[in-house]
Amino acid sequence: MRRVLRRNENHLRPWSPAPPPGEDPSSLTEISKAILRQRREWKRGEAYLFYVTLRVDAETIIGRVALTSVVRGAFRNAYLGYWIDADHQKQGLMTEAVAEVTRFAFEQVKLHRVQAAVMPANAGSLRLLDKLGFRREGVSLRYLQIAGKWEDHVIFAVTAEEWRHP
Repeated sequence: MRRVLRRNENHLRPWSPAPPPGEDPSSLTEISKAILRQRREWKRGEAYLFYVTLRVDAETIIGRVALTSVVRGAFRNAYLGYWIDADHQKQGLMTEAVAEVTRFAFEQVKLHRVQAAVMPANAGSLRLLDKLGFRREGVSLRYLQIAGKWEDHVIFAVTAEEWRHP
């Protein structure tokens, strides 16, 4: 994980929240803390994080897909986030990974809705969600602070009734 984060620092920066001052998300300490938090959240059913690897090399992480802020009850929703190594873009790998995690959300976690927020300039992510049948619900102005700036985001969602696993 540390290698892929460091290798992709510049690639991911425009699409990622800035870390707190003095914190390095690719440090061994921060990665260890994150893994412990992710394990706790998985056990509690609050979030589910998946690492993406190649079939021919399952030891090398090339991306991550996460279902976070899982809400039960009447909403039964999670937020979808993902990224992929710069050298593995445009090969359909993230489309496959997001499809599998979305299937997991509906079939295993029994959610009703999965939603994602994408910056309008992120053409690859916009295409990916369109391809998988996520519905564009609108634009939220100044939705998230990314790389230190409040950015607009296109909101996408798909419900269990709409989902058609490719």
